[in-house]
Amino acid sequence: MDKDLRVPENHQAVMPYLILRDAASFIKFAEQVFDGKVAMKEMRDEHKIMHAEIKIGESTVMVAESTADYKPQNACLFVYVKDADAAFELALKLGAEMVLEVSDKPYGRSGGVKDPFGNTWWITSVH
Repeated sequence: MDKDLRVPENHQAVMPYLILRDAASFIKFAEQVFDGKVAMKEMRDEHKIMHAEIKIGESTVMVAESTADYKPQNACLFVYVKDADAAFELALKLGAEMVLEVSDKPYGRSGGVKDPFGNTWWITSVH
């Protein structure tokens, strides 16, 4: 990495920024399935999230509620977890749809789900 690059604490050089319908429910999903921790949250009003940051491991995912000016923008995310099978099953129980069943791959045990907010997660654990 460029030695002169300055990145704020708890941030990385590249971070996903998701603009979603029902950002608060997305945060709950990330907390439950991926043990995400809310690092910060700013509200637009008492119900709408203007900007939030969720830590999953050492990574940060930024999220905001969509508006008339900022339409929903989803992502595909690759996430390492302790137990891909358990996280995959929990995601399905919380409303995600299967994209690809969990199976052994050369890089680990991996499967894919689409969460209720339109994001695809490639859930992987190392053998």
